[in-house]
Amino acid sequence: MGLPRLVCAFLLAACCCCPRVAGVPGEAEQPAPELVEVEVGSTALLKCGLSQSQGNLSHVDWFSVHKEKRTLIFRVRQGQGQSEPGEYEQRLSLQDRGATLALTQVTPQDERIFLCQGKRPRSQEYRIRLRVYKAPEEPNIQVNPLGIPVNSKEPEEVATCVGRNGYPIPQVIWYKNGRPLKEEKNRVHIQSSQTVESSGLYTLQSILKAQLVKEDKDAQFYCELNYRLPSGNHMKESREVTVPVFYPTEKVWLEVEPVGMLKEGDRVEIRCLADGNPPPHFSISKQNPSTREAEEETTNDNGVLVLEPARKEHSGRYECQGLDLDTMISLLSEPQELLVNYVSDVRVSPAAPEREEGGSLTLTCEAESSQDLEFQWLREETGQVLERGPVLQLHDLKREAGGGYRCVASVPSIPGLNRTQLVNVAIFGPPWMAFKERKVRVKENMVLNLSCEASGHPRPTISWNVNGTASEQDQDPQRVLSTLNVLVTPELLETGVECTASNDLGKNTSVLFLELERKLPEPESRGVVIVAVIVCILVLAVLGAVLYFLYKKGKLPCRRSGKQEITLPPSRKSEFVVEVKSDKLPEEMGLLQGSSGDKRAPGDQGEKYIDLRH
Repeated sequence: MGLPRLVCAFLLAACCCCPRVAGVPGEAEQPAPELVEVEVGSTALLKCGLSQSQGNLSHVDWFSVHKEKRTLIFRVRQGQGQSEPGEYEQRLSLQDRGATLALTQVTPQDERIFLCQGKRPRSQEYRIRLRVYKAPEEPNIQVNPLGIPVNSKEPEEVATCVGRNGYPIPQVIWYKNGRPLKEEKNRVHIQSSQTVESSGLYTLQSILKAQLVKEDKDAQFYCELNYRLPSGNHMKESREVTVPVFYPTEKVWLEVEPVGMLKEGDRVEIRCLADGNPPPHFSISKQNPSTREAEEETTNDNGVLVLEPARKEHSGRYECQGLDLDTMISLLSEPQELLVNYVSDVRVSPAAPEREEGGSLTLTCEAESSQDLEFQWLREETGQVLERGPVLQLHDLKREAGGGYRCVASVPSIPGLNRTQLVNVAIFGPPWMAFKERKVRVKENMVLNLSCEASGHPRPTISWNVNGTASEQDQDPQRVLSTLNVLVTPELLETGVECTASNDLGKNTSVLFLELERKLPEPESRGVVIVAVIVCILVLAVLGAVLYFLYKKGKLPCRRSGKQEITLPPSRKSEFVVEVKSDKLPEEMGLLQGSSGDKRAPGDQGEKYIDLRH
């Protein structure tokens, strides 16, 4: 190399390294490349910006520049294009009469500079910068399942956000309760990394680490990916997650369900609660009313004491103990009084009252309760309220006054809390029958079940005047029901059946009259008659059709010798009459006509006519 060339090379290198001074005469600036933006998989249109004269566009070379290396990829000669062997060989074509080079199936690797250059020496080249974009997939967020203790000295991992297959690398922003998080020393740290897939797309992974406090136990975290497309800026958000936050227990308390006043029979749950996470180990104890000592109760697997059904013995003072298994610190709740409201068994005096007819009776009702009680008396048979209060007075007793009376003791302030007691009042007297006479419809030779009911005090017994299988059943202390199974015979239909009730004060009788059920016509016989009528109608219809057919065929003559002249009224001259000859012998005809020799009318069996007028 000669000295002049060395000097020129040195000067050229020096000029490239020195900053350009704008406005220096004789020095041309390289124009900025034209920017073309496309999405991955679409087609990029690279328009050559050289002079539009036919001479410049008829001979053009296209190059790709990658890492400052220029590679020829396409030639244009006389308006015809030809791809050069290489990575772009199958994806290039000419458009717009050779002014535009189309690049199909754009990939991230195509993000580079493309230039076109005319045929003339030292022709100015035209440069195009291709920018490629790809929206990432929906961000996937995974929370730390182990949770974060609040007493941690360093930020702990909260969640991980992953955005796959984006280009270029998207930007990630973390949010807590809708507010963006920023790096904060010893408080918040965001650690992001990216991976280049074989397709050239990026997968972004971002880990959020933070120091949390007790108030963050319900905090909602999510991540957001910001990215750009040719249409502008876009973003995608992940779902919201909550990370378990662990903090020590400071307080323990009791909770009772249902809330409000409790009564016997309810299902009651007593549970312990604490303000720590995880909750401590709980135990529930009740104070013994005799020793005043706390005795531990048996709870279920969830540490809940279930009282089902609740009884008044469950009333008392309860407290909860919580043991933190990490710190082994034990905490006690405030004692809580539990009151199960009750009504004791109701007592009625006298317990078995008896009176003569016309006498008087006083019934008294008593009960105890944790609340104020109300009493009322009801008639058992009708449910009618007779008296409000603990005392019921009955005067001038009749036989009908015997039977059941019910005392109801209830707590008005607690719906459903009540107890009742039934007492039967007995009125001395002979038996009283439910009916004097009764008719019973029966079938002969059937086994009949008869019943007879009587009441009275003392309790009556019932007997029957016929042999059969009898049984008695007490309906209440003064009322008895007797049933008898007996075979129905003609003698029994004549005499009927009597039942007699008796006690020490007298007896009474009821009569049951037996009547045979009337037999109705059997449905089968009516059905046979109907079928017979239908068959006859069908036979007549067929016969008429046959005769009409024979007439139309000329098989039936309309005249015969010796026939009586039948004169029709003028109005009926045009009507047709067909004579049907009888096959019977003259002797038979004479018999049919009768002994007197009277001639039958044409409509009789001797001769038959069919009216064909219609």
